[in-house]
Amino acid sequence: MRYAYLTRNVWMLSLVSLFTDVASEMLYPVMPLFLKSIGFSALAIGALEGVAEAVAGLSKGYFGRWSDHSARRLPFVQVGYALSAVAKPMLAVFSWMWWIFLARTLERLGKGLRTGARDALLSDEATPATKGRVFGFHRSMDTLGAVIGPVLALLYLYYYPGDYRTLFWIAFLPGLLAVGATLLIRERTRTERPESPFSKWNFTAFAAYWREGPAAYRRLVGGLLVFALFNSSDVFLLLKAKEAGLNDTGVVGVYIFYNLVYALAAFPTGILADRFGMRRVLVGGLFLFAVVYFGMGFASEAWVVGVCFFLYGIYAAATESVAKAWISNISARKEMATAVGTFTAFQSIAALAASSLTGFLWYQFGAGVAFGTSAAVAMGVGLYLARVRL
Repeated sequence: MRYAYLTRNVWMLSLVSLFTDVASEMLYPVMPLFLKSIGFSALAIGALEGVAEAVAGLSKGYFGRWSDHSARRLPFVQVGYALSAVAKPMLAVFSWMWWIFLARTLERLGKGLRTGARDALLSDEATPATKGRVFGFHRSMDTLGAVIGPVLALLYLYYYPGDYRTLFWIAFLPGLLAVGATLLIRERTRTERPESPFSKWNFTAFAAYWREGPAAYRRLVGGLLVFALFNSSDVFLLLKAKEAGLNDTGVVGVYIFYNLVYALAAFPTGILADRFGMRRVLVGGLFLFAVVYFGMGFASEAWVVGVCFFLYGIYAAATESVAKAWISNISARKEMATAVGTFTAFQSIAALAASSLTGFLWYQFGAGVAFGTSAAVAMGVGLYLARVRL
């Protein structure tokens, strides 16, 4: 069959991610507004997001390694998605600062808990010849949720402006659907376990995989992490879109447009990666990133912003899922969750540094220098990955 690689587990994992992203992205555009409405300062919002992302980053590596050593995937996936679902209505119950910190951190912990195990399950459903397709299809469904979620939020707030708490309860519904879909996933029996020691009390033990893993892993992930250090939050692109003349509705609209392009392109680019090679597609994506950032650095008209966000969607489709598929092809099956978890953990930490660096460059030298620096690094990493032996 033509789409035989889209197995039951691939469909269920993809639907789980779609429902979860609908829930999460319903809240993403309104989270800063909600936090300000209950008394959070800009400093407190920054601290909240920083702690939450740090927890998500470190837990991806920790739970990925635990998954490999326990020879289990499904419990990590189920509990991880359940935590994220439960955390959303928690935000609507109380306004205490520490309660909000707990709920937001719990949501990010759920993401960290499930990421490595989920990607390992996806890898188990594919062959080296279909990894790009499988990861691309999953990413396409996941990102489709990032389109549906903000649209639903905008529609609700249009009719009920300022009613943020009800929106958190509404977001609980797709979260429940995601948890229900995890019950339909079937895990294959695994007997292989990594030979390296594991302690549940050593939260940074996953970092040892950097020296334990294959040399090809270090060469590939090393390049990707250098890029991650200069790949700042999309908030900066949205701020530049605002500077270029888009109003608030236009800024939200262009973000939805980017996610729609990303969702539509992820599966086809995964097919291209399987057919023509992960390296070519990923390197092409990095060059597109450079074009987008050079363009956005000097964008002053709405149509330029629109073109850049279209290309940015293609870039995302050509890199995010393709990178994971490539990593899964050069890592041992018994260490798959550790390999992906370690990469995504370091990537999350690098992303925090990237946003700080971009903010500093923007403040000191302007948007052109900030975006131009990121573009130049992306081109350099692209050239490196085009030639490195893996």
